[in-house]
Amino acid sequence: MAPSQQNIPTTQKVIAVLWPSFLTAGVATILFFTAFDPQLLMAVGGYEPISRLGGYTIGFFLFWVLTSATCVLTCYFQRPCHEPTDSELNKLN
Repeated sequence: MAPSQQNIPTTQKVIAVLWPSFLTAGVATILFFTAFDPQLLMAVGGYEPISRLGGYTIGFFLFWVLTSATCVLTCYFQRPCHEPTDSELNKLN
């Protein structure tokens, strides 16, 4: 890890992932359920009937998990790559 990233508390790192994913999940839930009725989705899928509020809740948490996973992957791939040593560079030449 870079020296500047070692000084960041773990709580701040977790919140940096969960807060933007929470906001994005809220927007995704609003947009998705503007177009699709959760009761109709359950009926078409062959599941037991569920209240609209229950459908909105399940949808929100599914969107939150999805957006949290994408935020975590973004943070993971943002880390610097391994810098090659001189011997590794000489092997390439």
